[in-house]
Amino acid sequence: QVQLVESGGGLVQVGGSLRLSCAASGRTFSNYAMGWFRQAPGKEREFVAAISGSGSSTHYKDSVKGRFTISRDNAKNTVYLQMNSLKPEDAAVYFCAVDRSIFISIRSTDMDYWGKGTLVTVSS
Repeated sequence: QVQLVESGGGLVQVGGSLRLSCAASGRTFSNYAMGWFRQAPGKEREFVAAISGSGSSTHYKDSVKGRFTISRDNAKNTVYLQMNSLKPEDAAVYFCAVDRSIFISIRSTDMDYWGKGTLVTVSS
């Protein structure tokens, strides 16, 4: 049984930083790409960032490039999302997900398993 548990969300001021973590269990973690998605109230879930199984490749939503960094520690079965220079439009519930393959995908339909999410609130 694959389980993903996100943590690190919270309330932060505009321009602040947060580091999200996603702890995974139940699978050989390094064999699969991982992704972060987010969903704001009244909006569809959207891709934020993804990282390949080895961690050598990453991909970001255009609006977060240069501000967010995705990384992973396969020894700890954990993927991270460092978020800097946060903006009000970054406020959402953030979900991590395990891809079906080792290669990056930005499509939620390519994800096999999802965490329950962690809330990020950005105050102005």
